[in-house]
Amino acid sequence: MDATTVPAIDPDEIIGFMNIDRTDFGSFTRAQQLRHFEVEGYVVLPGMLDPGHIARLKTELADVPMEPRPYSEYLTSSITQVQWISRAAAELIGHPPMIDFLSALMGPDIVFTRGAFQRTNPGSPCISMHTDGQPFGSSIFDYEGSSPRLLRVLYYLDDLTPARAPFRLVPRSHLSFHAQANPYVRYKSHPQELTLCLKAGSALVIPSMLFHATHPNTDSAPRELVQFGYRPAWAGPVQPMEEWDPDLVAAAPAQAKPFLQSPNTTGGTWGLEHKPAGMTTAAPGINPSRWGD
Repeated sequence: MDATTVPAIDPDEIIGFMNIDRTDFGSFTRAQQLRHFEVEGYVVLPGMLDPGHIARLKTELADVPMEPRPYSEYLTSSITQVQWISRAAAELIGHPPMIDFLSALMGPDIVFTRGAFQRTNPGSPCISMHTDGQPFGSSIFDYEGSSPRLLRVLYYLDDLTPARAPFRLVPRSHLSFHAQANPYVRYKSHPQELTLCLKAGSALVIPSMLFHATHPNTDSAPRELVQFGYRPAWAGPVQPMEEWDPDLVAAAPAQAKPFLQSPNTTGGTWGLEHKPAGMTTAAPGINPSRWGD
C-alpha cells in the first residue's frame, strides 16, 4: 500500500469527539498502578519496550501471513498466534518488567492464554466498543473469554496519535452490574469514553470485562501492536480449550515456558467445605491497603 494514500473511511465510522486521557502514568508507584487498573479498568506502563526491542519485533513480524477482519480489509491480524511465529514475541511472554507488574496484580502462578499481532492499516474503520470477556464463551473468543479473571496486555509498536487508531475505553465499566454492562453487547461509542494516545513501546493493560474500542486510522501509516492474554492459574475457562502443541511449548524461550501452562489449568472445585483444614489468617492480595492507602 502506498504510504501516502489513505483510503476513504465511511463518515459513519468517525467518532466525532475525543476525551484524551492526560494522566502521567510514568509517575505512578506500583500501588497507584494497581489501584488504577482495578478501579478505573486500565493502566499504561510507559517505556516497556525500547527502540531496539521494537525494531526486532517489527523485523520478525513484517512478512507474517495476515488475514483481514470480517468488517474491514484494512484491519488485519496474524493467522497464527504470534508467539509461534516470532522468537521476539515469544520472549515477550515472560518480559521481566511486565511479569513483575502482573505478579503484583495476580500472584506468581500466571497462565498465558493467547497471542496476536495486529496491523491497523490506513483506512481501517473504528473497532466497536466491546469486551473480551464472555462468561459462557463466544464464537469470537472461544472459551478463553469465560475465565473469571482475565486481562489483555497490548504492546504498541507505533505511536498512537489522534489520527492513528488511538484506543478508546469506558473507565470503570468492568465494575458495573447494570444490564447495559452485558459483556455480549456492543456499542458504537459512549459519551464518557476516554481516548489513549500512547507512545511506541508503551504497554496498556486492561481487564477482559472493560468496554474498549479504537478510533479509525485516518493517518497515512499503519499502526501495529502485539496483544497477549494472561490470567491467574486458578481462573480456568468454563469449558475445555484446545491444548498448546507440546512441540511448540518445548521450543519456546525459557522465560516464556513458565507461563505456557495448559490453557485448562484451573483451581476450580465443586466440593467445598464450610471450615476446611489449614485456613490462614492473612491474604495481602485482598488487603484494602494494597493501594497504599
